[in-house]
Amino acid sequence: MLTFFEMLAEYDLALDETGSLASRAGDLSLSTPCAGWDLADLFGHMVGQNLGFAAAVAEGDAPVAAYASVPVTAEDLADRWQESATRVREAFGAAAPEATIHLAEFGFRPTVKVALGMQLLDAAIHAWDVATALGRDYRPSEATVIVVLEMARQIAARPGGTPVFAAPLAENGEDSWGDALRLLGRDPERHVEPSH
Repeated sequence: MLTFFEMLAEYDLALDETGSLASRAGDLSLSTPCAGWDLADLFGHMVGQNLGFAAAVAEGDAPVAAYASVPVTAEDLADRWQESATRVREAFGAAAPEATIHLAEFGFRPTVKVALGMQLLDAAIHAWDVATALGRDYRPSEATVIVVLEMARQIAARPGGTPVFAAPLAENGEDSWGDALRLLGRDPERHVEPSH
C-alpha cells in the first residue's frame, strides 16, 4: 500500500495527465463512456469534484453545493482545470493524513488519506473516460493501477453496488488496469455507457 505522500505524488501525476488531455479537447460535444455525458459534462463534473474536495480537505467540511458541476467551454477548460487541480493538490498537500473530514456529498467522514484514495481513483478512471472520448489510449502508472484495482474490488463487492459507478463487469485476469475498468462498469474492449 502506498504511503500518503506516495499516493499524493500519483494523484499529482493523474491531475497533470488530465490537464494534458484537457488541452487537446477542442470539441466538448464528443460523447464519453459516461452515459448521457459529453466532454463538457464530464469535465464540469471533474472540476466541481476537485473544488468540493479541496474545500472539504482544507476546512474539514464543505456543503454539497461545493461539489457542483462547473460549466466549461473549449476556451476556458484548460484554465478551469488547472485552477481546480492546483486547489485540490494544495489542499491535500497541506492536510494531516489521519485527520477526519466530512464529505457531505457522500454522507460520511473518512480520513484525508482515504479521501485522497477516492480522488486518485476518480482521477484515473475519468482520465480514461476523457482519453476514450478523444480516441486516445490511457493507462496510469502501475502504482496507481494497483491502488485503483484494490479499491474497485471493494466497490464492486458492496451489496447492491454503488450509485456512483455502473454495475461491475467480471474481471478476466489478463490485465490489472482492464480489470479495474471492468469492475467500475467500463469495458476496455468496446464502448459502454456506464453511470458516472
